[in-house]
Amino acid sequence: MSRAAAPFSPRTVLAVLVIGMGAFLVFLYAIGAGWDGRNDRDGGAHAAGNGVNGFAGLVRLLEAQGHEVSLSHSESTLEDEVLLVLTPQLFTDGERVAEVIANRRQLGPTLVILPKWFALEASQIGTLQARDGWVVLGSATAPEWTGDIPALSGEKPRVGKSKFWHGLEMSGPLPDSDNVLGLDGNQLTSLVIDDAGRTLAGYVDDNGFYPELAAAAGTEPNGEDDGGTDDALWPVVVVAEPDLMNNYGMADLERARLAHAIVDAALEGYDMPVVFDLTVAGLGRSENLLTLAFAPPFLAATLCLLLAAAVIAWRAFRRFGAPVAEAPALAKGKRQLARNGAALVERARRLHLLGPPYAALVTARIAEALAIREPDPQAREAAIARVLAARGIADDFAARAEALRRARHSAELLRAAGAIRTIERTLTP
Repeated sequence: MSRAAAPFSPRTVLAVLVIGMGAFLVFLYAIGAGWDGRNDRDGGAHAAGNGVNGFAGLVRLLEAQGHEVSLSHSESTLEDEVLLVLTPQLFTDGERVAEVIANRRQLGPTLVILPKWFALEASQIGTLQARDGWVVLGSATAPEWTGDIPALSGEKPRVGKSKFWHGLEMSGPLPDSDNVLGLDGNQLTSLVIDDAGRTLAGYVDDNGFYPELAAAAGTEPNGEDDGGTDDALWPVVVVAEPDLMNNYGMADLERARLAHAIVDAALEGYDMPVVFDLTVAGLGRSENLLTLAFAPPFLAATLCLLLAAAVIAWRAFRRFGAPVAEAPALAKGKRQLARNGAALVERARRLHLLGPPYAALVTARIAEALAIREPDPQAREAAIARVLAARGIADDFAARAEALRRARHSAELLRAAGAIRTIERTLTP
């Protein structure tokens, strides 16, 4: 085993990890916050709109008064136990609004604010310098889809002239007295009316028990113990004149007080969150992936991924230094080749076969060093012995060579090979 050199310095690796972790956290936050590149300030009459026809001012007012307020882009909140504020547009599908109201009758109160203004984004007019979301109001018209809602099928929306509003023990002027949207009918109990007696805000008069709304309207509520009263129903409040609650209306203190009073009455004395729905206004978004990851049935998979990440992190922190690289199965080089051959011989238990060939090999090299050309092995050994004896190097060469040929064990082989190798080293420069 060996250790390979690290391809990157520790500082480089640390920088990559920090940048990657930061990018991942930003990604998670973007998913949770719903960053999808869309701008909710599109000039529409909804809670995210900051134009005169929007309801961003009402959102801020309720927050300042201590209410828990949120804007929802998801249809899942349509079934939550909250006060749901619907702000449909002029060309909304009325059957869709009716379905939402019907599904919420036993879940929580619903406040519907009708539209009336045609508006154009000010940024589309080249001669105007305006902020994003600001609008220029055009004409006013009554929505045509109210007849698709059973609770409003008997009410006739109409734009007319009126100067003042009255209701909830308050009164005041209307922002645009020439374009006032009111309802004529008998399905709503009026909370706010205009000079002509048309309903500007009211609640659906059904067999529910709504004591707070009845008190605000100055009428008697249905008897809670009456056989026809269904106390499981939640009220449906309809604001026909949007200028009572939009940013145009919030410019007047008395109208702002009225808007807050309508919301409080719709809550029926319960401390519930207020959710402004944006899906009906066309600003719905797909379910939040980050939220889905921690909700059944995806929670199990998320926990498994987190556990796997923890194991990987633990393994990473336990490692120190460069990774260990495995040595090659077959090493290169003459020395390694000799070692591999020796290991094979030792594993085969054939050590006794090494002596004769090694003795012949060393004898041939010594004869070459002494310039002896005798081809016969025995004669060559005898000649080598005579020359070595004459030079005073060794007088027992023949005995040493014979001892190497007869060696059987590793110790004998090493001792005999060392003895004859000593003679070769004295002759080799």
